[in-house]
Amino acid sequence: MKTERALERYRVELTMNEGKSPRTVSSYLQDLELYLNFLNEQGVSDTEDITPALVESFITQQAQHKAPSSIARMASSIRSFHHYLSFLYETPDPSVSLEVHRGPGKLPVYGTVEEIRTLLGSFDDSDPRQCLYHAILEIIYSCGLRVSEAVGLTLNRVDLETGFVRVEGKGNKERIVPIPHGSIPILKHYRDTVRPLYEKKKSNLFFVNRLGNKVTTQSVEEIMRRKKTELGFKKKLTPHKLRHSYATHMLEGGADLRSIQEMLGHSSISTTQIYTHTGNETLRKSYDEHHPGELNEDLGDIVVKP
Repeated sequence: MKTERALERYRVELTMNEGKSPRTVSSYLQDLELYLNFLNEQGVSDTEDITPALVESFITQQAQHKAPSSIARMASSIRSFHHYLSFLYETPDPSVSLEVHRGPGKLPVYGTVEEIRTLLGSFDDSDPRQCLYHAILEIIYSCGLRVSEAVGLTLNRVDLETGFVRVEGKGNKERIVPIPHGSIPILKHYRDTVRPLYEKKKSNLFFVNRLGNKVTTQSVEEIMRRKKTELGFKKKLTPHKLRHSYATHMLEGGADLRSIQEMLGHSSISTTQIYTHTGNETLRKSYDEHHPGELNEDLGDIVVKP
């Protein structure tokens, strides 16, 4: 089969049948377009002519100027593409032995409890627009939502009386997350005073902007950029970093990893485990600051840490 035709069929499979998010579909297709361009440069235009050596050669070439995490995603895109073709047409899979090890990942950036309090306390809730974005950031942090999940919430999914939100995450998977009691007042204030003011036309969206339309993820990100400057935060806090903050603070507060996985909507526990490293970093910092062996200026020559 011609590689262009194979890619078009796989595009339909990704979009219609696998239920992947638009961002994931876009990333996979960009990777595969690079891959097919490489094959074309090698004179290969038919999927039956693709060999394991060609697959390895492409990955080796890309690894010279791309981060390990990007290479790992590329390998995943290629494996998924060839697995689809192999299953559908009963042909050999040239990527079956492809192995790419993701490099050591960076620890997620997160805000401290005090930074989050400062952020959420900086809004003037008497101003409808500020109240709207306060409520959005509040539910992102207090429930660990992705920004796309927050702006896509509908009225029937946010139950402020019982304190639960039903979230439709990646792959249309639904999860139920409790809303902390302290977050409910601002959400009710937005729902009962600002939303009726902004709802120009009938909508089932929980969050609507002043024109009555869906709030964009870009506008939420812009608010965070402005707040970072306004509040003088040094670290790069974004709406997604609020989700990292939620997970980190939950872990530090004693929540078990499996519960955090469920509330974040991670399909694999390995994705959630990154936050244990963050917790270890916090533990080490606390140890360094408070262990008696660190106070050698006051305790003479006592040094516990090697």
